[in-house]
Amino acid sequence: MTVTLAQMRAVVAVVDYRSFTDAAAGLGMSQSAVSHAISALERSVGGRVVHRDPPVRPTALGDRILPHARAALASVDTFEDAARTPRLTGLVRLATVTTVYRAALPALLRRWEARFPDIDVQVFEGDDTEMPVWMESGMVDAAVLVNPPTPPVGGRVIATDDYRAVVRRDHPFAREAEISLAELLEDPLIVSSGGYEDQIRDLHHHAGLPFESQRRVREFATLITMVEKGLGVSILPSLGARMLSPRLVMLPLTPRVERSLVLSGPQTRPWHPLVTALLEELDGP
Repeated sequence: MTVTLAQMRAVVAVVDYRSFTDAAAGLGMSQSAVSHAISALERSVGGRVVHRDPPVRPTALGDRILPHARAALASVDTFEDAARTPRLTGLVRLATVTTVYRAALPALLRRWEARFPDIDVQVFEGDDTEMPVWMESGMVDAAVLVNPPTPPVGGRVIATDDYRAVVRRDHPFAREAEISLAELLEDPLIVSSGGYEDQIRDLHHHAGLPFESQRRVREFATLITMVEKGLGVSILPSLGARMLSPRLVMLPLTPRVERSLVLSGPQTRPWHPLVTALLEELDGP
């Protein structure tokens, strides 16, 4: 048995209007199309469902199937109403660290813009320690958290990468397949206090090495320039490779330590509805 929605709509309409002509007008169809739909339905169910002589009325079989047709059509109408998502519009303030903003976020922003053209996502750069504070205080609506100690409820992992050594192209280790943290530290280590200092400290701890940063800077761009000038070496997430100049080389670092980048809303206050919509988009194809 094959029964279509069009057939169910036709039989309900002719019974409610008590006329094929009025049912056709109400459905925006020709009378012939309504008649064909009823005939096809009768062939499927194996019997007459309406008496065609005016006024149109259901047969005994029609009386049995009409409640189910009405219920099915009501469910379909409810489904269609729920699926008609209103056009989302508004502002979302998103905080992230520099490497994510420059390397991982552009593709995500393009995807959101294509799906939600009326949502304005404004991005603010900060360091790892600032992200949770900004978000929970309401300065921003969402943030990309780096290796959050506790997975945030509702958060999504948007990328993973690992920490790598950054040296000049003429550095003695530049042609090596990888470099150990102990070997890297034969040169002065340059660290950005506005970036990954805590993670680099953890790298030293896991490797059983003391953390000694001879040169600390604030800005990421300053760190890159200092390495280019031969003032030392550095450690950056592998996502930062595309941000380096041709004068620098990024090498796998041993021991290898990965990091997870988690996009999340706040944990101590309700999420902005648009943040929920943006994260749900990540679950799509």
